[in-house]
Amino acid sequence: MPELPEVERAAGVIRAAAKGRKISKVETTEDTIVYTGTSHTEFAQEITGRTLVDTGRYGKVFYLLLDGDGRVPVLHLGMTGAIQVRGGEALYYRKKPKQDPNDWPPKFMKFILHFEPLEEGGEITEIAFLDPRRLARIRLCKDHLNEPPISALGFDPILSMPPIEEFQEKVLKRGCPIKALLLDQSFSAGVGNWIADEVLFHSAVHPEQTAKSLSPEKIKLLYRNIEYVCKTAVEVNADSREFPSNWLFKHRWGKGKDKSTLVLPSGEKASIKWITVGGRTSAVVQQVQKLEGASKKAKKEKIEDDTESSTSELTDLGDDTEDEEKKRKPAKGKRKAPPEPKQSRKKLKRSGLTQVTGQLTLSS
Repeated sequence: MPELPEVERAAGVIRAAAKGRKISKVETTEDTIVYTGTSHTEFAQEITGRTLVDTGRYGKVFYLLLDGDGRVPVLHLGMTGAIQVRGGEALYYRKKPKQDPNDWPPKFMKFILHFEPLEEGGEITEIAFLDPRRLARIRLCKDHLNEPPISALGFDPILSMPPIEEFQEKVLKRGCPIKALLLDQSFSAGVGNWIADEVLFHSAVHPEQTAKSLSPEKIKLLYRNIEYVCKTAVEVNADSREFPSNWLFKHRWGKGKDKSTLVLPSGEKASIKWITVGGRTSAVVQQVQKLEGASKKAKKEKIEDDTESSTSELTDLGDDTEDEEKKRKPAKGKRKAPPEPKQSRKKLKRSGLTQVTGQLTLSS
């Protein structure tokens, strides 16, 4: 799912292409799931003829500031949402569908904004919002920062990081795994699966470690690395090719492969293990991230995140959706095994282990 840096990039693309331009026309397609609290026709009518003053972002949500007294578009990319300027490629998160950028309107389009040129004789700019899996959300809000979904979100690591004392107090109140807490959008808005894993890796904290059991030193590391990871990713415009070579992100996508690409400072090959924490697949470097008090199970606590959150109203937007679909679908070319007798049926714990190598310097 697009996280804080990818959403910042989407807002920046629209700003660079259309700031100061008037919306002359809006093309839409009907979608009663993606359009929330409004219809596609109402959306088009309310924003046509208005000028884009600027764009903004909070957490995983971004918005278009328009002139006039009407409501403004508040957008969430969901899991597979993307922005595409006509003539360029769609900015999908990681995997891109096979699609010719010259095909227009693009497949899975929800709306296309037509912006008038700034100068007479210039070209109209067209920007599309698309989503293959219909997990994105399109809203119109009157007071976008003070009403849902933004009003229900926690601190933004770029825009509103709290003082360390307040951060520590919030962490020590929770008895859930720290990975689950980081994914809770009412705690840290914009932090998703890969950012949480990156932060925990650089902080040498195991994702299953109970939040309230963390030492003040570990909490300070988490605080510092939440800012570090988010700001660094934003500075390179969410281009993963520009991420530091010692980041876990560079090595987390080859689950099940034996390629070695990551080496610890000691020269030892790093072992990456995949576990499920807070409903998400989590990458753990076993030599670095030790679970303290492993004999005690972390207290289970319900986490309000953007998967099924009544607080944020960003429903069906969980990072684990893809993982769950893979579990339900049998692999190609393999026949589904018949179910075992009820008496002998057991729950199987799934885990994976991969060794990878490269250069690593833990930030502190």
